[in-house]
Amino acid sequence: MQETIRNNIDRVLERAAKAAQRAGRDPKDITLIAVSKMHPAEDVEAAAKCGVLDFGENKVQELLSKQPLVEIPVRWHLIGHLQTNKVRQAVGKVVLIHSVDSMHLAEEIDKRSAAAGIVSDILIQVNAAQEESKFGVGLNEAEALALQAAEEFKNIRIRGLMEIAPYAEDPEEVRIYFRQVAKLYEELKSAGITSMDTLSMGMSGDFETAIEEGSTHIRVGTAIFGERDYNKK
Repeated sequence: MQETIRNNIDRVLERAAKAAQRAGRDPKDITLIAVSKMHPAEDVEAAAKCGVLDFGENKVQELLSKQPLVEIPVRWHLIGHLQTNKVRQAVGKVVLIHSVDSMHLAEEIDKRSAAAGIVSDILIQVNAAQEESKFGVGLNEAEALALQAAEEFKNIRIRGLMEIAPYAEDPEEVRIYFRQVAKLYEELKSAGITSMDTLSMGMSGDFETAIEEGSTHIRVGTAIFGERDYNKK
């Protein structure tokens, strides 16, 4: 399995580098987040041995159960929907929360972070296509949320935006959504949110297009670890 994961990572990094070069960007500016949800801690360690240091989990419970089993120092990201009643468990356990989609959630993260004496880094989750099946806020709502949260809360730091594009066989079909979110990202930086340096866009099926449109962090699971078995308990 170690060799398979190593080969998969090499292929992903090669594709990412070529996409960056096509866009006139430095491949070193792209961070690979290996999405380890539903994969064992052994797979995380195998990927870490290949030089991957960032890992994404969807659920707080799985994240907390997996962390003690990974002995290699890595950086954990929470990329899935975060319920407010799980915030206390998540704060201080991850380097970045990608999925903030309401003032209520931002307020809870701020409150729990203040109680812990820390500042938590977050991303605003954008749903540019406004798919009902996905979390996240529309482009206009994302702008208002980011500006208001940056103004009101002192124990969260808005690092940028996260987008999950609609599924498409042809990644060209979703390029417009990456472009819209990247444009909003630049506008928010210009509006004075100086902490913004992260654009989390692109997954296994579309990360090259996302990089071409400005993504700084790609979230890749299947292309590294293989298909997930959703029938496993």
